[in-house]
Amino acid sequence: MKLIKTILALTLLSTAHVSVAQVKPLDGVAIVVNDGVVLKSEIEALVTQVKQRALQSAQTLPSDRVLETQATERLIDKVLKKQMAQRMSMRIGDTQLDQTIENIAGEQKLTVVQLKTALERDGINFASYRESIRDDILLGQVERISLRRRINISEQEIDNLVILMKEHGQSTVQYNLGHILISHNGDESTENQKATRERADKVLELLNSGSDFKRIAITASSGPKALEGGDWGYMNINEMPTLFTDAVRGKSKDDVIGPFKSGNGYHILKIFDIKGQQQVDVSEVNAKHILIKTSIVLSDERAKQMLDQFIVDIAEGTATIEALAKKHSDDPGSAIRGGELGWNDPSIYVPSFKETLAKLEMDELSQPFKSSHGWHIVQLTGKRQVDATENFIKNRAYQMLFNRKFNEESTAWTKELRSNAFIDILD
Repeated sequence: MKLIKTILALTLLSTAHVSVAQVKPLDGVAIVVNDGVVLKSEIEALVTQVKQRALQSAQTLPSDRVLETQATERLIDKVLKKQMAQRMSMRIGDTQLDQTIENIAGEQKLTVVQLKTALERDGINFASYRESIRDDILLGQVERISLRRRINISEQEIDNLVILMKEHGQSTVQYNLGHILISHNGDESTENQKATRERADKVLELLNSGSDFKRIAITASSGPKALEGGDWGYMNINEMPTLFTDAVRGKSKDDVIGPFKSGNGYHILKIFDIKGQQQVDVSEVNAKHILIKTSIVLSDERAKQMLDQFIVDIAEGTATIEALAKKHSDDPGSAIRGGELGWNDPSIYVPSFKETLAKLEMDELSQPFKSSHGWHIVQLTGKRQVDATENFIKNRAYQMLFNRKFNEESTAWTKELRSNAFIDILD
């Protein structure tokens, strides 16, 4: 009898535990996107992130309902881009992620440990932060790869822009733009176009009466930077979408421009700031390196050991970096030239490579170090300051044209992803 009572008590306790577990709220699916989902907790987390950012910058925000709507739109696009990355078999490894986080910490003059402490002090879990950075890198890469296929820039376009830059000096001026898009949501009927214009006029009226631009952008904009308060950051006039170029020409700081129409709806711009950017000369470095890539059969430890031995052989005079690069380097472009990389702006290199070069004295050979490409040793063979040559100006012109077309194509590409997707907002 005592045994039966004991079993009965344990059974009741177990049942009570199950009952309690059943009433515990579980995370739910808010949106189905093809074969993926957006969870309610993800929407809540993004809204919280926007609120924290607004609090730090003393930015007023619209209602939670509006923030949830904007967060929903942002997360749908994120899922679609991650699905594209999956189809392209793209992933971001821990080495690349760690280097990016080190770079972020360095920009804030912090170590990674100090960055982690600061994040956790603000209530941000560092593991979650790492994964959010991994996602940002991945989404940026898949977008760049996808859009690069859609962007064509002719030599004639570059030459014309070089002439324009020389005549007007426009390469030195940058605009910090705010943007609001009042979308017609694909309905181009006369009635809807009229209603869209009326909404745009109402937004303009609010802005002219002193309403905060960024708050209105978060509330009403359908543009790609809505959750950032419409802030596109600093752009040269030749990097902007073509639609914006004529709109901002001759305008001043704090001017509100628009509404003006495009195929997506009505746009309103604000010039937050204007600044000059004078490029006088460029620092370049020359270097030789050996790259050893790891694989299933070649571990990190073995790659480092190989490079350690190369350093010994070079120091003893039994081998040269040129001969070793030709024989062993996994960078085919430089290996054939004895590891020679040629004169380059060091900013083109991945962070760990750039930082290692910056610490070297002339002709000094580095210790082995790892980058997202593999294990390296590098020798600094030259430093120089060069004027902004014709080649530099042409490269700058190309980058401006690319940035402009990238911004234009990004919106079109995102719309295409959505138009071909199954999206079901459950709540």
